[in-house]
This record gives sequence, C-alpha cells and structure tokens, in this order.
Amino acid sequence: MTPFSILSLIVIYFGILFLISHLVSKKDSGNEAFFKANKNSKWYLVAFGMIGTALSGVTFISVPGEVGNPENQFKYFQFVIGNAIGFIIIAKVLLPLYYRMNLTSIYGYIEQRLGTYSYKTAATIFLISRTIGSAFRLYLVVIVLQRYVFDFYHIPFALTVLISLVLIFAYTYRGGLKTIIITDTLQTFFLVSSVFLTIFFICNSLDYSFFEAFEAVKTSHYSKVFFFEDAMKGNYFWKQIFGGIFVTIAMVGLDQDLMQKNLSCANIGEAQKNMFTFTGIFVIINIFFLSVGALLYIYANKNGIEIPTDLVSGKPRTDLLFPEIAFHHLSLFPAIVFLLGLTAATFATTDSALTALTTSFCVDFLAMDKAENLDNPNNVMNRHYVHIGFSFLLFLVIIIFNAINDASVVSMIFKIASYTYGPLLGLYAFGLFMKSKTVHDRLVPIICLISPAICFLISSNSALLLGGYVIDNELIIINGMITFIGLLLISKPATEQTQF
Repeated sequence: MTPFSILSLIVIYFGILFLISHLVSKKDSGNEAFFKANKNSKWYLVAFGMIGTALSGVTFISVPGEVGNPENQFKYFQFVIGNAIGFIIIAKVLLPLYYRMNLTSIYGYIEQRLGTYSYKTAATIFLISRTIGSAFRLYLVVIVLQRYVFDFYHIPFALTVLISLVLIFAYTYRGGLKTIIITDTLQTFFLVSSVFLTIFFICNSLDYSFFEAFEAVKTSHYSKVFFFEDAMKGNYFWKQIFGGIFVTIAMVGLDQDLMQKNLSCANIGEAQKNMFTFTGIFVIINIFFLSVGALLYIYANKNGIEIPTDLVSGKPRTDLLFPEIAFHHLSLFPAIVFLLGLTAATFATTDSALTALTTSFCVDFLAMDKAENLDNPNNVMNRHYVHIGFSFLLFLVIIIFNAINDASVVSMIFKIASYTYGPLLGLYAFGLFMKSKTVHDRLVPIICLISPAICFLISSNSALLLGGYVIDNELIIINGMITFIGLLLISKPATEQTQF
C-alpha cells in the first residue's frame, strides 16, 4: 500500500466524520448538547461506541504485539476478566450514585461529600491523567503513520501531530458529546470489522479454515492464558485480576471520559443496560485481539518476517509487527482494513478524551453547567477556547514524548495512570465507605501528592524490600489504600450536609 493511497483513505475517512459532525451539530451546538448530549442518547449506541473509546490505538497494535513475549502470551486476558468485574461494579454502585445526584461532572460528588478543595483536586487529577494518557495513545499511533506515510513526503513529526489534532478539533468543537456518540459508533464499527477481517485475511494467507486457525492458536506457544506459577512476577493471575478490577473502577468509573457517555442516557436503567452490553462486547473483542496477535506471529515465522526495529534505538518494536505485515506483506484490501481499524481506534479515543477534558474544565472550574450559565452565548465561545487550549496542550505533551524518545520513559507512561488515578480511588472509597466522617478539606491536596510519592518509592524498590516481589497492576490498589489511610488521618465527624 503506497503512502498516497494511505493518505487518500485518511482524507476520505475524516470527510465522513466532518459530514456527521455537521449534520449532528447543525441544529444544536449549545453547552447542554456538548456536555450531556441533551440526555437522550440511545443506550445501544453508547454501548457500542464505548468500545472504540475503551480500545485505543495502543490496544490495537500493542496487545497483538505483546503476545510474542513469553512472559505475556495471552496473560492480558486475565486483566480483561478483572476489567469485566470492574465494569459490573461500576454499573451497580457508581452509576446509580451519579444519576441520583444528577451530575454533569462526576467529580461533583466529591464536592458535596468532602468539600471544594477535594473537588478541585479530583478534577485536576483527571485533567492531568487524561491529558498524559490521551497524548501518549495518540503519540504511539502517529509514529506509525509518520513511519509509513508522512516520512515519504518529508513532513516533520510535529506537523503530523498538529494536523491530527486539528482534524479532531474540527469535528468535535461544536457538537461535543452529541457528535461523539454518533462518530464513535461509526469508528467502533470500523474497529470491530477490522479485527474480524484481519483474522480472515491472515487465515486465508496461511490456508487455514476457521477451525484450523482456532487449533493453531490453541496449540501454539503464544496462547497461555493463566499464570499461577510465580506470585512474585507481574503476570501472576491474581495480580492481573485484582489489578484489572481496580484499574477499571478508577480509570472508567472515576473518569469523566467514559462516564460522560453513560450519563447522557435518559435514565439509570438504560445506562446500566449500556454497561452490561458494553462489558460483553469488550471481553469478546479482546479475545479476538489476542488471537490476531498469535496469528501474526505464526504468519511472521512461516514467512521469515523479522520484528521491525526502532529507527533510533535499533531495538525490536513488537507494536510495529501488525502494521509491518498489513502494509508490506498482505494485499491492498487487508492494508486498508488495518488502517481503518487503527485510525478508528486512535481517533475514537482521542476525540472522546478531548471532549471530556473540555467538559471537566468548563464544569469543574468555570461552572458552565449551572442553569444561569448553560446557554450563555459567551460561555459557548469560552468553551471553544477551552477546547482549543486542550488541543494545544495535547500537542505539546506529544512533542515532549517524541523529544525524550526513550523506551524506558515510554514504558513508564503506562504506570502514570496508577500514580494519578490511585488518589481518585482513595477519595471515592473514603466518601462511599466512611459515611460518618468527612475530611479537613484544605489538607486533601497534600495527601493526594504524598500518596503517589510514597507509592513510587515502594514500587521502585519492591524487589529489594519485598524479597523479589514485583509490583504490577496492583500498584493502583496500593496507591488508593495509602490515600485512604491519609484521608483517615485528616478526618473529622461528618455533618448532615456531608453524611450521605
């Protein structure tokens, strides 16, 4: 597939998104539509569209790539099982709370339960976490597009990033969540179709029937799912399960991005149907992602394809195996299918995050959700400025990632969520389970800074301090517990206003 054909496909793809955005936001581009989609989203559209948001471009290329690591194989599915349990907890515990309080920003709960400083701290944690996480997800995919498309035209990396963010801004700034619900549904369709069609094309190239492919994956040395052998290692079953549960509760249930979509449903019943349906699709699609990974390595071994190397460090990059095979070793149509899936996964995540960041800042810091402010023309314009500001911030963070260009720093980005979302987990746990207590509000920001610092020291020295024990996904649990203990130390009896 030539760089020109890839570029042409991207242009057509965004043309469709712009058309949808224009039609959806033509009648209503006010703040109510941007923040809540007017509270009339169809639960089945939300459920399907959330798949595209939950499965980023990182998942699309990195999960299949990691299957080739003997320490990983299908270990990620253990984490997915934990995710599914976490989604059910969110549907049964957190969603009813959010609907009962009629929240636009979910951090409004912290304001009413613990106070203004706690509220602003929670919102700030989200803004930092989501900005870094979304920038990193977009960065990993932009470097793929840079390598296979824009380097051919001698377009610098910074301009590639800028073009990507300008395109996302252009179809989200007016309609916001109302537009995202529709565009994410379309992008999820491309993503899911891409996974199934990729399996079909690889099986066809390997002369496998469906059942032969299933047997080949099952009997390969890539398909081990459960790891019970060594509790000291990061791939240990219970670490992955509990890590999956708490990462999901923190990064989905306490994250404005995915919860904003749930809160756009008409009522709690529809929101819960959305979550249960989403959970089922999420588990199934991840099984197929892992299967794609096994088939990619089987195909690579059979055809003598080497894992691509990083152009700077020269080290193997497993997350480039999928695009390498799709673009250079399969026919034109499979390459198109891969590109559509990668593009859909990436931009469904980034457009949703940009909308959530704008919503959180406008609601949590500018109070635009208040009745007297909601449709103020000046606030609509201010919302546009905030949207531009976060687009530019994402651009800066991606440029910094690229400047660092260090594999060890890049791998640490995935742990940042555990450090930042951990305090959110502690804040909500305290609010939900310590009904008779509240906190000295002004001290909460200090606790939320100290907790990740302690957590970092423990994680960095866990093998030494804990007899070889390696902390993995349970890092977020430890962080949440430290925050919870810190909040207990600064707690006081709750009043009637904060005891709920």
